[in-house]
Amino acid sequence: MTQGAGQGPEVRTATLRDFRVPAYVYEGVRETGIQAAERGDQAAEQEQSAPAPAAGRGPGPAQGQFHAGHAPHAPEAPSGAPGAVPPRVPVQPGPGRHAHAPNQLGHPMAAQAPAVPPEAMSAPAHPGAAGGLPDGYTPTERDLPVINRGDTVQVEVREMPEPPPAPSTDELGPLYVVGDVHGYLDELVGALQAEGLIDADLTWCAGNTRLWFLGDFTDRGPDGIGVIDLVMRLSAEAAAAGGYCKALMGNHELLLIGAKRFGDTPVNSGAGTATFQAAWLLNGGQKTDMERLEDHHLQWMARLDAIEEADGHLLVHSDTTAYLDYGDSIEEVNDTIREALTRNDADEYWDLFRKFTKRFAFRDDSGPAAVRELLDVYGGSRIVHGHSPIPYLLGEVGSEYDGDDDGRPVIEGPHVYADGLAIAMDGGVTMAGKLLVCQLPLAN
Repeated sequence: MTQGAGQGPEVRTATLRDFRVPAYVYEGVRETGIQAAERGDQAAEQEQSAPAPAAGRGPGPAQGQFHAGHAPHAPEAPSGAPGAVPPRVPVQPGPGRHAHAPNQLGHPMAAQAPAVPPEAMSAPAHPGAAGGLPDGYTPTERDLPVINRGDTVQVEVREMPEPPPAPSTDELGPLYVVGDVHGYLDELVGALQAEGLIDADLTWCAGNTRLWFLGDFTDRGPDGIGVIDLVMRLSAEAAAAGGYCKALMGNHELLLIGAKRFGDTPVNSGAGTATFQAAWLLNGGQKTDMERLEDHHLQWMARLDAIEEADGHLLVHSDTTAYLDYGDSIEEVNDTIREALTRNDADEYWDLFRKFTKRFAFRDDSGPAAVRELLDVYGGSRIVHGHSPIPYLLGEVGSEYDGDDDGRPVIEGPHVYADGLAIAMDGGVTMAGKLLVCQLPLAN
């Protein structure tokens, strides 16, 4: 019958014969010839008097296996001392072996068997050395196979390919610069499209071209925030295409951040008490820009660099030597100004704005010397700047364009001056001039 048909499996109660002790339990226990002979006689008598196994009971122990009450065969006594019992010597437990393991296992003869010195002991046979492993034998640590290196799965180690080398200067795309924009988004879009830098969808299409804005994105024009949004988006698109679109901080970025951060807080100026809010409105601040100004715009402007060098051109916003007040290297100047913007000190912030509002340092007879001073400190062979409109540098107009067509300045391109060491890029878009986007170096 099978289980599930009303009867369960046959159940048998284990007897002493079923609890077999492997031979390795008796390691360290050695007997003399007399003791082995005496127990051999006792074992023979027990075998003769033992009843036959009952029907249904499993077979007796196989040859080479042991009952719980039987001792293993011991080696013969050493020659030259027949029948002599050596003095009892305490057995020191070996590594990984407890001194009283036989007693704990309940072997009846373990406590009576005297130990012999280690040098007189012979190595016991491995339980599985002959005839296979006994029934119920569980491998111990000493019996587990040793796994060699060749037995394990070998994973092929491949050398990592070397990273591609950084692009050389010959692989860099062409370099372009953009003058002051001042919120004139439509004019900016037209100028970028004319140079093939963006397409009809206002998306970057110039590949690895490098583009630098020289600052002053807002104020005076109608959509300064729209200009910032476009430049931020083009920065991401150009980087994805292998080029870049970067920007410098102009004095109008400092003014807009100051107006947002400090508002009507009085500050000390050279002409007395002033506020950022009043200065921002006086210099063409647009209320629509302030209403649309968000935190990410402020954070982006506050992280802009003030000075950079590209292909031998020292790029700055203002035509002033005030950069020398903030460090002896490009990195130091940028770090110093960026740290000043984080201190939230209205007077310090105003002083920074005031210094970068100065202009015309390169225009007069001392102009070439001022340019060389900056080039000697920061490097480069020419300065490229915005800030001062070209009509101002040429002395053609003394104020911004008032709408009279006869007073419209005629700007054909960048203005090179100061013995050829300075390039002005503000085409006077706020006075109906031209928003300049030009490739460097200049063709002439």
